[in-house]
Amino acid sequence: MEAKAIHKYIGTSPRKMRLVIDLIRGLRVEKAIEILHFSAKHPAKNAEKVLRSAISNLLNKDEESNLEPSDLYVKEAFVNQGPTLKRMLPAPMGRAYTVRKRSNHLTIVVASKS
Repeated sequence: MEAKAIHKYIGTSPRKMRLVIDLIRGLRVEKAIEILHFSAKHPAKNAEKVLRSAISNLLNKDEESNLEPSDLYVKEAFVNQGPTLKRMLPAPMGRAYTVRKRSNHLTIVVASKS
């Protein structure tokens, strides 16, 4: 059994999100939530939210079986690049610098060990 959760258009760069997601890939769900909850990195809050959603999706998907959160693990976790917003920043001598505000799409798949 497996279930997934997707969060699109997260307002952090994909590179920063990948640093956080690499910490939890393949771990047990309880350990992954603990790591994300106490992580000092900003994207960890969004990653924890998506992980909790994936767990909830799995538990709601198969209500008849008695799945415990201790039996679950993070099967897949990946980050894709989202759209980039281009903004202008005033620069010296009448110029303008382009500022690229990147976004990402996060997907987490949770599965049971059995």
